[in-house]
Amino acid sequence: MDWIILFIGSFCEVGWLVGMKYAEGFTRLWPSVVMVFFMAASVGCLGLAVKTIPAGTAYAAWTGTSIAAATLVGVYLFNEPTTALRLGSIALIVLGIIGLRLGGVDMK
Repeated sequence: MDWIILFIGSFCEVGWLVGMKYAEGFTRLWPSVVMVFFMAASVGCLGLAVKTIPAGTAYAAWTGTSIAAATLVGVYLFNEPTTALRLGSIALIVLGIIGLRLGGVDMK
């Protein structure tokens, strides 16, 4: 359950990034409110996850998932470029997160 909470927090981080884009430098009220909500939810989920996941592992997985998801959302919503290098880099991030997750499993 702790990893699910961590990934929910990562997707909330993407939510605040999208809110930030639409807030246009905090000049628009409701996107700014949405952004602050998702910021709090994101950090709150990370705080819950580090109760059972080592802090370094949790932070790396939280930010890595957020980076990968934010890049894909940027491509979809904001027409950011899609190149083989960008997609390959996302794949490496995802593989790193999987490695962190499996690295903490006791294989006895």
